Amino acid sequence: MPLAQLFDRVSRVIPPAEWAVMEEDARIILELKKSRNAVILAHNYQTPEIFHGVADIVGDSLALAREAQHTDADVILLAGVHFMAETAKLMNPDKVVLIPDAAAGCSLAESITSEDVALLRQKYPDRPVVAYVNTSAAVKAMSDVCCTSGNAKVVVESLGVPEVIMLPDEFLAQNVAAQTDVKIIAWKGHCEVHERFTPDDILSLRQQHPGVVVLAHPECPPEVVAVSDFSGSTAVMANYVKDLKPARVALITECSMSDNVAQSNPGTEFVRPCNLCPHMKRITLSNIRKALEEMQTSVEIPAELFAPARRSVERMLAVK
Repeated sequence: MPLAQLFDRVSRVIPPAEWAVMEEDARIILELKKSRNAVILAHNYQTPEIFHGVADIVGDSLALAREAQHTDADVILLAGVHFMAETAKLMNPDKVVLIPDAAAGCSLAESITSEDVALLRQKYPDRPVVAYVNTSAAVKAMSDVCCTSGNAKVVVESLGVPEVIMLPDEFLAQNVAAQTDVKIIAWKGHCEVHERFTPDDILSLRQQHPGVVVLAHPECPPEVVAVSDFSGSTAVMANYVKDLKPARVALITECSMSDNVAQSNPGTEFVRPCNLCPHMKRITLSNIRKALEEMQTSVEIPAELFAPARRSVERMLAVK
């Protein structure tokens, strides 16, 4: 793809002067993708020069997990956080999976360990464990099935039981519990981005921007979801804007999500209540370039965790 065409894809959110600084890294990344037979998967929270620029496959955690199975590339570079790269490796054991910065973590994934899951199983025997994909491979290996924010309710109800353990996001569990008759035992993990939003933030948005449509991510506290107009995963939010074309919208989630959706929806005004994810922002064009140049850092999963962790992801993907 010509660099000029690449800039056209981000021109609504990146000024020409900023793009001029990025252009050389973008050019070399395009060359390296071709020579390495590499593909870049980018999460919705990546910055626009990655998401709309050098990435080949973009989306939320569910979309990336699904698409990771179908690539013919020899190398997968995950522009996102570490648990996403682990998931890509689980679905592509014979491919090289790279993450540009191995320190790109997640407050949710770090809030629970496999030992914690073992203790939950002891306390609540016979309850299936539903693990949010925002967990380590070790936690996935101790769980029965994974879910994302986009399919959590469907996964919980697919188990056909009256009560489940759902971890690690307490707010996601509470928001799902409000939509189902299944009783949910929650873990007290929180996303450091979404937990900071408050109902007062939403009230202030409405006062300052009359008519704004407020879309909240289900990792937000339930009281924030309650005063919003709609709640859904990042993919569902993006589809809401594309399909319903609100005149003015606020996405109550990570900052870059608004930039990425705004690029594709020029007719909508985006109000940007901004909480940055410091982990997602560890991924940059420069370290994507370096990762492809040096083929580092390669994601590996201990052999004893591989099969049970993959099984939990496959069970999620099998749920319709």
